Amino acid sequence: MLTLTDNATAIVTTLVSRQSEAPDAGLRIHSSSTAAAQGGASLAVLVATEPEPQDQVVEISGTRLFLDAAAAVALDDKVLDAGVDEEGSVSFAVMAKVA
Repeated sequence: MLTLTDNATAIVTTLVSRQSEAPDAGLRIHSSSTAAAQGGASLAVLVATEPEPQDQVVEISGTRLFLDAAAAVALDDKVLDAGVDEEGSVSFAVMAKVA
C-alpha cells in the first residue's frame, strides 16, 4: 500500500485545504496520457472534492488520496514524497519502499 513521507503529508494537506473547503476533499492521482521518461506510468494530480466512483481511497494521517486504477497499481508498495521549491511550485517523487 502507498505511504507518504511527513513532507508529502503536510504538503498534500495544505494543498487540499487551500483549494477546497469540501470536508471529504483529497488529492486525486490519476493516469495521464503523457508517456513517462523511463517508460513507467505517467501520473497527474489534482485536488478533488470527492473521489471518482472507481477510485481507491487511501487515508493516511487524515490526508485523503484518491487513486484511479492505474495509479493504485503503479503506487502499490511505494512511498510518495513531496517538496516545494523557492517559487512555491510543488513537486512529487515516487520512491521504492525500503524493506
